[in-house]
Amino acid sequence: MDEADGEPLIQVSDLNKTFRVLKKNPGVWGAVKALFSPYYNHIEAVKDVSFDIQRGELVGYVGPNGAGKSTTIKMMSGILYPTHGHIKVNGLDPFKHKKKYAMKLGVMFGQRTQLWWDLPVSESFDLLRAIYKVEKSEYTKNLEYFNETLGIFDFWSQPVRRLSLGQRVRADLAASLIHNPSVLFLDEPTIGLDILAREKFRTLIKKINRERKTTILITSHDLGDIENIANRLILIDKGSVLYDGALKSFIKKHSFHTRMIITFGDKITEQPLPPGVSIVEKRGSVYEFELNRHEVNYEKMLAALGSWGELKDMVMESGSLGEVLTRIYKDVR
Repeated sequence: MDEADGEPLIQVSDLNKTFRVLKKNPGVWGAVKALFSPYYNHIEAVKDVSFDIQRGELVGYVGPNGAGKSTTIKMMSGILYPTHGHIKVNGLDPFKHKKKYAMKLGVMFGQRTQLWWDLPVSESFDLLRAIYKVEKSEYTKNLEYFNETLGIFDFWSQPVRRLSLGQRVRADLAASLIHNPSVLFLDEPTIGLDILAREKFRTLIKKINRERKTTILITSHDLGDIENIANRLILIDKGSVLYDGALKSFIKKHSFHTRMIITFGDKITEQPLPPGVSIVEKRGSVYEFELNRHEVNYEKMLAALGSWGELKDMVMESGSLGEVLTRIYKDVR
């Protein structure tokens, strides 16, 4: 059952999740009182969240700790039941059509593996093939694809518990896609990975999205993941959506500062800088400046820096997603 023509693949509307948490006073008396006269706090983790995602989109779902990201993912995966609201993926409700829904969905939760800890990788995949009822020819084709992109045959016969973190992440990604799901949810997928493994993972996610048209929603505290993978950004805080739109537009709109790195010639004579320009760091003849784009006059800036000496090289870099979000979180909290 695929979505109707023009209808979003993923539909989330008025999603709410409230947790009831037992309040307990310290000490034995507090425990006794909680037993016979319990009192509960109600914590609203997700509040009126709505968004649509089209087939083939690559969406970053971000927010500070406690914003409600993982709770949303768990509701969309059918793990947590929402207090209120509706979720549909491929026209299926995750709670009314659990079996059909699972067949359309791939999920990867950080360091929580879906593989069997003491079994070889090969046997875990055989079990997943049986669970998802994947045809033998399709299964073989998928394994060849994942070996080409992820190199899973390099550790195919090893027990999962003996895999390195990078190998386990590669195996988990392949396992989440073995049944050709139309949607993949990634919750903190690169946590613990080194720089090289993280970069390879990002490249593979984009490749899978491009070649298989898999719709992907990713949450990550490593904002480099979002910048390098996603085209669209959904930003939430305190359970509510603050922004939903193009990632590049968001950075351009909210990034007030630009970094400029200039390499001067041998002779440098520092002069006063115009408004909106400040020195961040200097290393010999290499100077790093910060520009406030709402204050700086670029013509005056270049004229002023030209009087410092010969400009041998100049590099301009816009603010990163991490810098922008840090400032926004400070403003809204």
